[in-house]
Amino acid sequence: MAAGRLAGSSWQRAVSLSRRCCLPAGRRERYRCSSSSTALGKTLESSEVTQEEIVLPRRKTWDKLAVLQTLASTVNRDPTAAHYMFQDDPFLMPKNAANSRLFSLSKESGRNAAKYIIKQFPQYFDKTFAEPNIPCLMPETLTPQIEGVSEEVLKERIHLRRVKDSVDLFDQLVQAGTPVSLETTNSLLDLLCFYGDGELTPEKEKEEKEDLEEPGVNASEQKAPKRQLQRGLQSSGSRWRENNNAERIFKIMPERNAHSYCTMIRGMVKHGASAKAYDMYIDLLNERHKADVHTFNALITAVPYLKERFLERWELAKVFLNHMAQQKVQPNLLTFNALLKTLRRCGGVGRSMSLLVIKEMEALDIEPSLATYDHLLFIFYRGVDLCPSGIISEVLDDVEKRSFTPQDPDDANFFATAMQVCCDLKDIKLAYRLNKAMEKGDNWKFLDMDRLNTYWSKFFSLLCMMEQIDVVLKWYKEMSSSLFYPTPKNILDLLQALDAANQLEVIPSVWEDVKQLGFNRRQDLLEEVLSLMSRDQHPQEIQLAFAKCAEDIKAAHEQTGREQAPLEWTGSALGHVALLFSRAGRTQDAWNMMERFQQINRIPTDQVMDEFLNCAKQTNCPDEAIKLVKLAASLGLPSSQRLKSRTEKEFELSEKQKKTLESIKSDSDSSDSDSDSDSDRD
Repeated sequence: MAAGRLAGSSWQRAVSLSRRCCLPAGRRERYRCSSSSTALGKTLESSEVTQEEIVLPRRKTWDKLAVLQTLASTVNRDPTAAHYMFQDDPFLMPKNAANSRLFSLSKESGRNAAKYIIKQFPQYFDKTFAEPNIPCLMPETLTPQIEGVSEEVLKERIHLRRVKDSVDLFDQLVQAGTPVSLETTNSLLDLLCFYGDGELTPEKEKEEKEDLEEPGVNASEQKAPKRQLQRGLQSSGSRWRENNNAERIFKIMPERNAHSYCTMIRGMVKHGASAKAYDMYIDLLNERHKADVHTFNALITAVPYLKERFLERWELAKVFLNHMAQQKVQPNLLTFNALLKTLRRCGGVGRSMSLLVIKEMEALDIEPSLATYDHLLFIFYRGVDLCPSGIISEVLDDVEKRSFTPQDPDDANFFATAMQVCCDLKDIKLAYRLNKAMEKGDNWKFLDMDRLNTYWSKFFSLLCMMEQIDVVLKWYKEMSSSLFYPTPKNILDLLQALDAANQLEVIPSVWEDVKQLGFNRRQDLLEEVLSLMSRDQHPQEIQLAFAKCAEDIKAAHEQTGREQAPLEWTGSALGHVALLFSRAGRTQDAWNMMERFQQINRIPTDQVMDEFLNCAKQTNCPDEAIKLVKLAASLGLPSSQRLKSRTEKEFELSEKQKKTLESIKSDSDSSDSDSDSDSDRD
């Protein structure tokens, strides 16, 4: 009734308001009414006949993070800021990729240390000072609450993931003759097979994470797949001990169901005992049990370790697929991803069968994940013989339309792998498409710190190779130190791009970044920078900036720290630095470099000596010119006479300087005079 009265009163207010706001009849034609006002008029007219009830819209349930997401959408990325992970402590702002990895691992190590202390000494963390108390943000209760020897105590130890305590308690129950239910025993097998018959430690947790991701962008697997396969067999074979607790408990179980067999199979595959897992699967079939989809996924993953020939691997994978059909086990996304991961190690067979796998996924209405595409790209674009860009173009057509969520541990490898393919194909358009797809939705979350740096490093190298220099410098300004830390190869690529575009005046700003990144002691970078700066003559302003860079490089060679070995001067580096000082008019600094040639038994080129002589002429330093002639004569250079004659003609010399210059004789002159005197004696 109240709702009816409320509806009636609201309609009456609306009618009275509309009548008050109604225009005179003479002015209606001058105003064009909207469709909503027309509809309102019709509704009001009909309301006089029959009064309708207002239907309120359904309440919209907002996401808990909706406000934060809205606020975040109003803020753009700061290209000058480091990753948010490092903004808590300004003293831990990384300078390069190595520091970034070290600092991120140190923060994770600190978290693990805190968890370890809480786990080992829970008695010191029994007070709760948070107001209000939020249970999900508080440390987990890891202290056993039940004491004694019973199945309930065993369940609690299994829940707390205490492997050793659970095994000891199970043995005590068996020795006491207390029966343990099949469900509890299977839970214990789950624990043992997951952790590999050992306690959970930070080191094991790190290994678990490393096992889920392939190193780099599968570069080592591309170069030496057989060697990596053998290394994986050796390292994984030692992880599953013979007759370990899982096998021992499995053997003494009075009854076993399909769950028991499936747990053992998955544990053996996880810890490298693929042959044992296959034997266990045969036992499961003999006992007339059925495996679940996760067990089949594990077995398909283990196929490369069971067979050596590519065709035999594919045949065994088909056997497992046929068994799934016979046992009416519906395959899921991880099944096809495991099959594609196996086809990665099947050579040409994998290339011919992988597209059939994709078609089968489409027939079953299973949407591919990023890991699916990652395996597909690896199959078609590994090795020297690259396929045309048709496969990756079709992959990007699908990826561009979707915002992905994590469904497979290998999903995180896709973007780095795809960017590597774009670099191998030298296709900048595909790289732009890939980058746009990466920035769509939450796709960027698949790139952690290491993968992010790898992805952008490859993208930047491709930009330097294929794009105009203005575009390259724009990307470099936006990406450097905020999205990725340039590697030495990226700096070399940028220098080559500047050289190709004839914009060497940008080198001083690049050199500042090199110093900030900590690459000012890398010999290959120093040689490249010096070579580009000293190759051609530039305006005086640019030459002064180049000389400043040369001074920094000279300081890097002279800097000696406790943990730093001094850089050795090469003849080319000395010549370039002396030449840059000479062109900038820094005669004394240039001469200091010239003296080092004799100290390290190197010979300067004619260009270096001519530039130094020109510098001495411009600064009116005849004494330095005479020193140069002496140096050339002491080194026995054939250009000493030419330098001597130039000094006599181009400099105003005093009588003393003329006598000094005339007294200079090269080693070749003295040897010729000695030979002449010997012949006269004969």
